[in-house]
Amino acid sequence: MAGVIVASCSSQLPHFGKPIDANDGFIVIAHRGASGYLPEHTIEAAQLAIEQGAHYIEQDLVLTSDDILVVLHDIHIETVTNVEDVFPSRARKDGRYYAIDFTLAELKQLRVHERQNNQQEQVYPDRYSGDGVFRIATFDEHIKRVSKHNITNQAFVGIYPEIKAPEWHLTQGKDIALALYDTLEKNQLNRSDTNIYVQSFEPKSLQYLRHELGLNVKLVQLIGENSWTESSADYDYLKSEAGLAFIATYAQGIGPWMPQLYDFDSSFMHPLAEHAKKVGLAIHPYTFRKDALPDGYSAARVMKIMHNDIQVDGIFTDHTDTVLSWLETNKAD
Repeated sequence: MAGVIVASCSSQLPHFGKPIDANDGFIVIAHRGASGYLPEHTIEAAQLAIEQGAHYIEQDLVLTSDDILVVLHDIHIETVTNVEDVFPSRARKDGRYYAIDFTLAELKQLRVHERQNNQQEQVYPDRYSGDGVFRIATFDEHIKRVSKHNITNQAFVGIYPEIKAPEWHLTQGKDIALALYDTLEKNQLNRSDTNIYVQSFEPKSLQYLRHELGLNVKLVQLIGENSWTESSADYDYLKSEAGLAFIATYAQGIGPWMPQLYDFDSSFMHPLAEHAKKVGLAIHPYTFRKDALPDGYSAARVMKIMHNDIQVDGIFTDHTDTVLSWLETNKAD
């Protein structure tokens, strides 16, 4: 499939052509980069995922106090950085450290480490435990890294950003959806022919991007559970046939939690995927982790269920290499 190289006379702009239709259209999305091997969302994790063969690299986005989009999974930063050591007095009254309270220059002073729990233990104990120096990266830095790879290698790796907590950002006086739009516009990436998906748990933010700001890239509605209090959205409604038809008015796909597609305890296949396909929505579930599989399931069995039985269109994974290896082995299945 031919790609589109965007260039100017003086410099090369980000190169995001049409994605290659590999694996019968099934795409592998590197969840927070190669987060199964290196600290999540770092440039190094993104680079490793590219080298492993990911079709898309995910970037979760939050804003700094000086309005820069940085790549972090949460609005809080103490679980993945040494902020408590560098800026011990900067926590809010709730004891949390918020990215939005720091400038980019301040965040760049921090070291990124493997995600930790409240006891400062690694959430995934068998993952990276070295003492490498990793830093918080900006969205622009991620775009440039993927673009450089694509230009150098005539490749088609895409980006898959998520705007985190848009409603919360608005309470802090910041419009993160607009910041994303402006960044894509600045990089001449607000085009329907780019291999870019933008995702959010908040339907209103996606509708705002599509209908008010005029974002032209593909949109994906993430689907959580109401009990997670991820946003004000009613996910029970969004999972219904009427809700999916509504999503199809502004988005091209859904990002459901894997157990919303398949009950791993009872081996019951939920009708969500069937209903989504009826209204033309792509299905990209989250998250395949070879070190956090459902009880009693192998990595191969989970992949077979998602790829062969439910026939999803792609998958978010911390382990790109494992998914691609399974796809290669099971081409003929």
